[in-house]
Order: sequence, then C-alpha cells, then structure tokens
Amino acid sequence: MAETFDGDRESEGERFMERFAMIMSESGYPRMAARVFAALLVSGAGRRTAAELGDQLGVGAPAISGAVKYLLRVGMITRERDPGQRRDHYRVDQAAWFKATSSSDEIYRRFEEGARDGLAVFGTDTPTGERLDEIQRFFAFLRSEVPELMRRWQKQNAALKDRRSAEVAPAQPDDTERGQRGGDGGQGQ
Repeated sequence: MAETFDGDRESEGERFMERFAMIMSESGYPRMAARVFAALLVSGAGRRTAAELGDQLGVGAPAISGAVKYLLRVGMITRERDPGQRRDHYRVDQAAWFKATSSSDEIYRRFEEGARDGLAVFGTDTPTGERLDEIQRFFAFLRSEVPELMRRWQKQNAALKDRRSAEVAPAQPDDTERGQRGGDGGQGQ
C-alpha cells in the first residue's frame, strides 16, 4: 500500500517530493528517474513496488520500469524481494551519494587525461592551452582531495550514528534496581 501524507502534510510532502525531483533533474538525472527516486526517498517504509510508484506518481508501468532500470544501473536504488513474494520492492540506497561521489575518480581521471592530451596539441602558451591547463589541474586536484574528503565523511557519519544509537539505547539499571529485582541480592559487587 502506498503511503500518503495526511492533511496539510500531504501537499507539503508532495511539493517537497517534486522540488527534490526537480533538483535532481536539473542536475542531469532523467526526469522520471528523479521523480521515482524522490518518491522512494519520502516513503515512510523506505520502499515501494513498481505499482505503488505508478499510483503515487500517476504514471504507467513503462515509465516506472525505465526509471527503475536507470536508478538500479547508476546505483541509486536497490531491489529486494520478501521471501515467498513475487513482487520486487525498490529502496533508496542510503550510501548512493557516497558511492556516486567516490566512484567519480574514473570520470575525473578521464577529464584530466583528456585535458593533458589537449595540452600536448595546443601548448600552455595559447588561450586554448590555458583553459585546458586549468581543467587538467582542477581534475587532478579533485582526484587528490576527494578520497580524503570521503574518509572524513565516513568518520563524521559513523560518529553521528554512534551518538544517535547511544541516545536511544535503553538505560542500564543501577545496582539498587538490580538488587530489587533479585539480581545480586543488593550486595553490590
């Protein structure tokens, strides 16, 4: 069953979903893939079937199928199936942004090498060469900095998760409570 927002939150939630999809679309993601990703992102259960996505977005199965294939291919969502069930469920991959950024090294390398090849043709003492030199240096910079940035993110994210886990962990009973429950008879340790 597709989650719907209640009352005022319905229109706010739908507007947010469409705004987020627009951000993705303007960043280069196909429009329908962006809408599917946004719908999965805002779902309370964190997952949807293709039919639920179609109902929520008001589009047909072919549109959902194409969007899902794209999102699976680029690693933004995962597919899962409950034991004994025939329908696939799709879920946002929580690490998708991290993976996408981390895997950009190959893209950065290609731009860096392409610009370097152009420098061999145009030299650094021409306007074209100056532009290519800056491109080459920029992508070399990204390739050297992004891995450290990703390590810092992992450390920061893990620390936040640890803090949140500690905040919701059940309180440990003190010695008095253990004694009252018959633990060590109130004798202490």
